[in-house]
Amino acid sequence: MTEDEVLAEFRAADALLEGHFILSSGLRSPRYLQCARLLMDPARAERIARALAARLPEETRNAIDIVISPAMGGVIIGHEMGRALGRPAVFVERPEGQFELRRGFRIDPGARVLMVEDVVTTGLSSREAIKAIEEAGGKVIAAASIVDRSGGSANLGVPYTSLIRIDVPTYEADALPPELAAIPAIKPGSRAAA
Repeated sequence: MTEDEVLAEFRAADALLEGHFILSSGLRSPRYLQCARLLMDPARAERIARALAARLPEETRNAIDIVISPAMGGVIIGHEMGRALGRPAVFVERPEGQFELRRGFRIDPGARVLMVEDVVTTGLSSREAIKAIEEAGGKVIAAASIVDRSGGSANLGVPYTSLIRIDVPTYEADALPPELAAIPAIKPGSRAAA
C-alpha cells in the first residue's frame, strides 16, 4: 500500500481532520489523523493491518509470539495485526495512570512481542507500553504504527516500522501561530493531555 493509498483510506473514512487539535503529548496541531474512524470499517482495518504487517521484515514477522498494543488507540490495530500475523493479540491499559496487563492477560516469560500503536508522535506512549510489557516478562523485538507523526525522530528503543510518515507541524500551547490561536482547540484523542 503506497502513502497515497493510505491517505485515500483516511480521506474515505473522513479521518483526516483540519482544525486546532490538542495531541496526547499536549502539543497542538492543525491536522489530526483520527485512526478510530479509519479502523471502524472492519474491511478497511484488515487492509491497513495487512499492509503494515507486510512492511515488517520477514525475520521479524516470523519471530513474533504475541502482539501487544496500548489501549485505547492501539486496541483495534493490535487485534488486526494479530490476525494478519496469525498471532494472539492483547493490550495494556492505564487504570491507575501506568500501563499494565489486566483482564487475565499474561505474557509467557521471554515471549517475543510486537508492540503496535495507531499513531506515534513523541513516542512517549509507546515507550511506556514497551516498559510495561518488559516488566511483565515479554521481550519487545519491534514496534509498529499506522502513522509516524514524529518526523522520523521517535526513538522507541527497538526497530520501528510505520505504514505512513506524516510531517505535520506541532506547537507548544504558548507558541501557536496566529491562525491556529484563532481557532478553538479540541482534544480528540483518548489520553489526557500532559
